[in-house]
Amino acid sequence: MNRRNLVLGAPALCVGSWLAGVHGTATAQSGVVKFGQSAALTGDLSEHGKAVRAGILAAFDAANKADRNQRFELVSLDDAGAADRCAKNVKALTDAGVTALLGLTSGAGAEAVLPGLESQQVALLGSATGHMGIRADNLASAYHTRAGYDLEFKRMVSYVKDRSLSRLGLVYLEGTSKPNLAAMTVSLATVGITPVVAIALDRNNPSYDAVAAQLADQRLDAVMFMAAATPTASIIDHLLASRYKGMNFASSMAGQDLVEALAAKGQSAVMSVVVPRPNAMGLPVVSRCQQDLAAMGSDQRMGVSVLEGYIAGRTAVEAARGAVKGGAVNRTRLKESLASLRTDLGGYKVQFAPGNPHGSKYVELVTIDRYGKMVG
Repeated sequence: MNRRNLVLGAPALCVGSWLAGVHGTATAQSGVVKFGQSAALTGDLSEHGKAVRAGILAAFDAANKADRNQRFELVSLDDAGAADRCAKNVKALTDAGVTALLGLTSGAGAEAVLPGLESQQVALLGSATGHMGIRADNLASAYHTRAGYDLEFKRMVSYVKDRSLSRLGLVYLEGTSKPNLAAMTVSLATVGITPVVAIALDRNNPSYDAVAAQLADQRLDAVMFMAAATPTASIIDHLLASRYKGMNFASSMAGQDLVEALAAKGQSAVMSVVVPRPNAMGLPVVSRCQQDLAAMGSDQRMGVSVLEGYIAGRTAVEAARGAVKGGAVNRTRLKESLASLRTDLGGYKVQFAPGNPHGSKYVELVTIDRYGKMVG
């Protein structure tokens, strides 16, 4: 495997000796910018983590081919979606001297490590989650290349309100953080909608029959999900089997995995996406992502998670190119470059400003048809 794009599956504490070598290499190689990533590369959320990583690597590969004087490398550590493992990985990566963190996939993990990153002046860029706990304006180290769950739910609630879908059910994971839950409930309260039923899913119960039955009994106009793909797809399947006639709405938390799960059964739902549709080839950012993915020789299928990683990777490249104008790229210069970065990646704009770490407000509602295609 290419050393420049190494992925390590072992817990971070078991690879300390290797990461020590990363630090030595990073200081010895002129023009090399190393980014660290902790992502779910195994476990239930691994498809998302692998896709995000593939997107970042496609962006880096294209940048490396275009400019031989500056190279971009990614070191990825597997956290299997666990916040505590993410925290250990991030400590190992920052101790090893990576310039910045990129494409973390655990929202809770990213929130846990932010205080330490603030003190170390390490940027946390392009986390592949809408987690609200990392989106306060006073957090100087987090830079977001995608919209948060608050904007997603505002868009979904607006749709529900405009179509007079008044009997609404909410489904979310038990233990959902207060900021994430507030993103849902505040959006509804703002337009005067009170859910008929709200259900917290037991993470340790793999059967969702009782939840689906409870929802079906309420004769709802719509069900709104804030959950991963597996429980969302399972409940939708049970609802449809019960002749439920309402609509189903899913947040980006369900991601590409939900698209695949629904297509496998010929089912459909409405989903909020925070990047352009992967089949919108008329947009340069989408077509170039597909081209760069193919040029890298990756067997990863194009999807929203790949595109999310690609956009984060392209943003990292642009920030580093801005930082190098002041000398060798280091943590401080990269953060300074990010703070004022404004770039159009080809139909998708990322625009930061001092005091505003939210680079994108892009949210679109799409219908996943029974063939897995995203349509308006």
